[in-house]
Amino acid sequence: MSMAMISPAEADASPTIGSETTKADRPVLQLVGVRKVFSDFAAVDGIDVDIKEGEFVTIVGPSGSGKTTLLRMLAGMEAPTGGYISLRGQLINDVPPDKRPTCLVFQSLALFPHKTVGENIEFPLKVRKVRVAERKARALELMRIVRLPEHYYSKNVMQCSGGEKQRVALARAFAYDPDVLFFDEPLSALDYKLKKALEKELKDLHRQSGKTFVYITHSLEEAMVMSDRVGVMNQGKLVQIGTPDEIYTRPATKFVAEFFGEVNSFAVQRDGVGGWRLTDGTPMHLAKVPGNVGDTATVIVRPETMRFVVGPSKADNLIAGTIYNEYLLGSRVQYQVRSGERIHLVEAPRAAVAGLAAGDRVMIGWDARDAIVVGE
Repeated sequence: MSMAMISPAEADASPTIGSETTKADRPVLQLVGVRKVFSDFAAVDGIDVDIKEGEFVTIVGPSGSGKTTLLRMLAGMEAPTGGYISLRGQLINDVPPDKRPTCLVFQSLALFPHKTVGENIEFPLKVRKVRVAERKARALELMRIVRLPEHYYSKNVMQCSGGEKQRVALARAFAYDPDVLFFDEPLSALDYKLKKALEKELKDLHRQSGKTFVYITHSLEEAMVMSDRVGVMNQGKLVQIGTPDEIYTRPATKFVAEFFGEVNSFAVQRDGVGGWRLTDGTPMHLAKVPGNVGDTATVIVRPETMRFVVGPSKADNLIAGTIYNEYLLGSRVQYQVRSGERIHLVEAPRAAVAGLAAGDRVMIGWDARDAIVVGE
């Protein structure tokens, strides 16, 4: 089955697909109103996104948010209930996986346990009836790219370590020469040190290959380290997509802000004279409030922008409290500061907080420019 061209009627039904962009400007992958419904449950509910040629896009979200269902539709393992998925302008909603110029690297890797490293990598080439000598040459080339020693070519894949198996799976995926590579949490089962090494190698491999990567993960760290853009899913919807810096510093919702790390959050309301206050009446100084925010909002302050205020130091917003606990985070220390019934988090370099201990009375504060305001 060949990939079907989008019909004029389908193009008219979708402004994104029917846009007047040139072929060179067209995203490699487009999703317009994509839905997947199981019985009466919408696992994916109206996804619209364009993915550019050569991008590394990571989709994150809590369990049950719909990210794996979305990936399965992109890979052809599930058919959308509604909407359009197009690859280079061609509709692929009903195109089976083996007819798509894409490849999925599974969480389980799905390697052939009875075959050698070389045989696993060469499998796509063998299916295409590439000659034996060419297959081996290509396999060895891919092994060099993913940093596998040449003598591993004849090694049984089950004798490889977890990290080596990951590299075999990557090399086999590249042997397909796909337009887009999909990844289903491929690093989730690895130990921390190996995972960190492979994060960097995956990012290097992406840059070297120029391929388009779409990556699914629970790990926020993986998403922030590797991606050009990060999409955040919740309850079947793509609630925000942007660069890692945009997602972290300008979250669109309280959910996104809290999903990307620990935060201090404050419910605030307008005070009637152009300012803002906490629900107990304490004034809250804010530098910028988005235009779509109503009379109530949530203020998010990251722990690293909180600070201890001593001596003549000043801050736009101040809270008195008592140090409740501390946690060493390598070169930094995170403190829990109790103020009434609330616990606030303050994170600072170790050298800057020497001498502080649990039970100390402190003043903490932050500047108006460091407050992130999101609507309710």
